[in-house]
Amino acid sequence: MQIRVGFGYDVHALVSSRELWLGGIKIEHSMGLQGHSDADVLIHAICDALLGAANMRDIGYHFPDTSGEYKGIDSKILLGKTMLLLREAGYSLSNIDATIAAERPKLNPHIPEMKRVMAEVLQVDEDDISIKATTTEKLGFTGRQEGIAAYATVLIQK
Repeated sequence: MQIRVGFGYDVHALVSSRELWLGGIKIEHSMGLQGHSDADVLIHAICDALLGAANMRDIGYHFPDTSGEYKGIDSKILLGKTMLLLREAGYSLSNIDATIAAERPKLNPHIPEMKRVMAEVLQVDEDDISIKATTTEKLGFTGRQEGIAAYATVLIQK
């Protein structure tokens, strides 16, 4: 058995004219994330971690923001397509460990639903997905509520 680790990071700016999508769910908030797709930073970081672990480049390579096909796309679709690429290459997912950095909104109440939705898309057990939320103690762009960042580490096996 071959095991591989991948790391992903994503960030998007907060703007008043968009809905907030994180972990595949819509969260009520006065601001949303700006981006070509629905700008779900958590799913984007996980996609990059999965693709990196399999040495398959990154999310922008597979789903470029220059393509009209991906304009406004639900990131759950990108996550499903990413997992399909990995499965076609002979990999399976062991686990995900992810962290979202945001001052607001408070994300802990939403984590169980994020895990449920992403486990369904990935076709894995919810227990294989760990999501944590943190603030940056009002420091940096996340602390000033200018954006949200997400980090993800994955373990895959062949």
